[in-house]
Amino acid sequence: MSVLGRTAALVPAAGRGERLGAGVPKALRLIGGTPMLVHAVHALAGSRSVDLVVIAAPEEAVERVRALFLEDLGAEILVVSGGDTRQASVARALIGLPDDVDVVLVHDAARPFVPSEVVSAVVAQVRSGRPAVIPALQVTDTIKQVDGLEMVVGTPDRAVLRAIQTPQGFDRAILQAAHAAADDDTATDDAGLVERQGVGVHVIPGHEEAFKVTRPIDLLLAESVLAKRRAGRAHG
Repeated sequence: MSVLGRTAALVPAAGRGERLGAGVPKALRLIGGTPMLVHAVHALAGSRSVDLVVIAAPEEAVERVRALFLEDLGAEILVVSGGDTRQASVARALIGLPDDVDVVLVHDAARPFVPSEVVSAVVAQVRSGRPAVIPALQVTDTIKQVDGLEMVVGTPDRAVLRAIQTPQGFDRAILQAAHAAADDDTATDDAGLVERQGVGVHVIPGHEEAFKVTRPIDLLLAESVLAKRRAGRAHG
């Protein structure tokens, strides 16, 4: 991995987000009057460790998404047409990355408020020589494993469980090889694809504000986080 290489962040944002209700694509839902995707891209670009952000948008919304990023954010912004699944969108975003990109992050558009220090920490760990790095939180709920009849068959030790967040960071060549070797299109995170190739994945501390907006109640939480941040800036 070249120390002179650049870092690109891929943002799969083509999902419909049915659990948030019908209407606009999930990534374009407003939080504080601004699309969720814009918050997420600002978080990535604001870390100053990301040089390029590639957004995989819904095919019919590519131009609409491009229009959201006309200002200078300190990082180059590219918008491409996404696929039918998250995995397909990441694969499309990987295509055509400049040759000088050697570290790739993959970040959920639905995690709009990941702190910049988490982004920078992931990049730093990959650049230190770790091929795959993911942020995570310890699990606080008791987890039950159930069978097809919804009967409990086991209770994993939550001390060894982690709730995984994004951005996930990778050596570019390793991530590309993992996508090329994938024999299906159902992966819910890129670390899973890398794990299938026998590559070790390193976990670092995540952050509570890097939660994923999935349900309507999450939108309320996101509005609360944004209001708290705005208040902090007003009094800072």
